[in-house]
Amino acid sequence: MRVLLAEDDAKLGKLIKHMLEKSGVQVDWVQNGDMALEYALYDPYDVVILDWMMPGQTGVAVCDQLRKRGYHGAVLMLTAKDAVDDRVLGLDTGADDYFVKPFEFAELFARIRALARRSRVRLEDDILQVGNLVFNGLTHCVRRGDTEVQLTSREFQLLDLLVRNQERVIPREVILERIWGLENDVSSNNLDAYVRLLRRKLSPFEDVVVIQTIRGVGYKLEVQDVYANS
Repeated sequence: MRVLLAEDDAKLGKLIKHMLEKSGVQVDWVQNGDMALEYALYDPYDVVILDWMMPGQTGVAVCDQLRKRGYHGAVLMLTAKDAVDDRVLGLDTGADDYFVKPFEFAELFARIRALARRSRVRLEDDILQVGNLVFNGLTHCVRRGDTEVQLTSREFQLLDLLVRNQERVIPREVILERIWGLENDVSSNNLDAYVRLLRRKLSPFEDVVVIQTIRGVGYKLEVQDVYANS
């Protein structure tokens, strides 16, 4: 299970992330509303946890933007606001659940598991298909018929991000954050090198997928209509 945690309180955010990861949950942690919106739109999660009061956009504003843009994943609002009107506002904005601080971690985890079961975004669905290509997240392979290409873990992470956002331009800084993390000192040259390697490995399938460079911005995966002439 993958969770996006948007919590600006460093102590609480670090604790929630640590406790979730101890339970085997993969957690991305951001500390402002703008980054929460960016992460959620570029990479599907089982559950998105939004603190109400954050720098940039509030959790309610982020939830509202996600729903308006067609995001169907589970959203849990986390806040110290316990008035009925606040709960109603959070739920009416599109949150699936509303949890008031302070809380017991056992109950928080139970709510996250329940939301993940109901969520329409399933990252356990490790098989993606684009045209006549099959991307296997368990084996890190790309296959078409009898032709199979093995990717490294990092290469597959990059490809997975591009596939899930096919035909959308992904900024370089977003890719660096999503693949290498904010805490690592990774230059754009690393990304360029991985893109070159990935293009080389995907060359047998370039009639289906092509990684396009959008100069000065980032990258985009273009998908060809393999059935157009059939």
